[in-house]
Amino acid sequence: MIYFKRYGSIAQIPPEWNGLVTHDLFLHTTYLKALEDAAPETIYLHYIGVFNDDILVGIAIVQRVKLYAKDMFRKASSSKLRSILKDGLTRILKGNILVVGNLTHTGQHGLYFNPNLISQDLFLKTLLEAIDDLKNHISKENHKSIRAILFKDYFQDDSIHKSSKLLDKYGLYPIDVQPNMILDIRPHWHNMDDYFKDLNKKYKTRYKRAKKKLGNITSRELNEEAIFNTSEHLHRLYKNVSNNASFNTFVLPEHHFYTYKLQLKEKFRIFGYYLDDELIGFYTLILNNETLETYFLGYEEANQYDHQLYLNMLYEMMAFGINHGFKTIVYARTAMEIKSSVGAQPKAMSMYFKHTNLFLNGLFKPIFKLMDPEQRWEERHPFKNSEDS
Repeated sequence: MIYFKRYGSIAQIPPEWNGLVTHDLFLHTTYLKALEDAAPETIYLHYIGVFNDDILVGIAIVQRVKLYAKDMFRKASSSKLRSILKDGLTRILKGNILVVGNLTHTGQHGLYFNPNLISQDLFLKTLLEAIDDLKNHISKENHKSIRAILFKDYFQDDSIHKSSKLLDKYGLYPIDVQPNMILDIRPHWHNMDDYFKDLNKKYKTRYKRAKKKLGNITSRELNEEAIFNTSEHLHRLYKNVSNNASFNTFVLPEHHFYTYKLQLKEKFRIFGYYLDDELIGFYTLILNNETLETYFLGYEEANQYDHQLYLNMLYEMMAFGINHGFKTIVYARTAMEIKSSVGAQPKAMSMYFKHTNLFLNGLFKPIFKLMDPEQRWEERHPFKNSEDS
């Protein structure tokens, strides 16, 4: 018999959970405990287990997210039509939504099932029943109505698309979103010299210029004590960048980075940039098996342009990935052009969306098509024998 169980905290989930998700740290209880302890105040975590005759065969992370109008679209659109549509979306979506996945990080880190023990359609059908049950629970216990349901971040080759008919039956339809910027580390790259040799002349010059512009700025890794002592400063630098985002649904709490270091240990790393012993920037990394996941960063705006701080961070993230034997670096969304200039490539992604109001759900399909994210940036090709040579 196939059935589901809902859990309201990590402490409640079954011990066999981790054995099912060894491939992804973001589904492991170590990470989920860190997120649970340091989640934005607008995000509440729920967990779902799917069972086949008492055997755990699939899991899902579901986040209840409170959306505020002031946070959703922060920058005006150049298109009057898009601006009108964004205003309409803000009014309709503000409130509570359920996200199958992780709103704080790019990628499919929301569900997993063992295909040898349950079919994808049966797993998704059971998961959707669990989500409906969770929706009713939230209405009863928290007196909150769920405005929408979102299945987050799937590459084009993800198997979930094979269940599009089932998802459509439940009112969920695909939405194209910004791509994930991915760098595949070449097998012969053993250090940054190997990477540098593969750059074409234009981007070798760009690399050397960026390093020169750092000047007297030094970078070093922050240990647990240093993160604790600079938590307020790190948070301010993070907000410098976060507050300039055109779309945002949350703000990390001040203790977020320290909590992650406490929970994840060597799987979570922070590197700070110092000018005259003053912390002026930082970036964070999460080590996810053979994949290096770039996480949040921050900097003083006054130092960003003159010292090409952001570009240097991208290079140093890459150096860490190469030096530590990772196969892939996930640079995530935003700033796609500059990320492509270091070699990252855009991988198309989509989400599945449903508004719980049947009438509004029908209206959203054409609206999202009109707001389809066009590639308004120029992809760079930094390697030899590429278009930018």
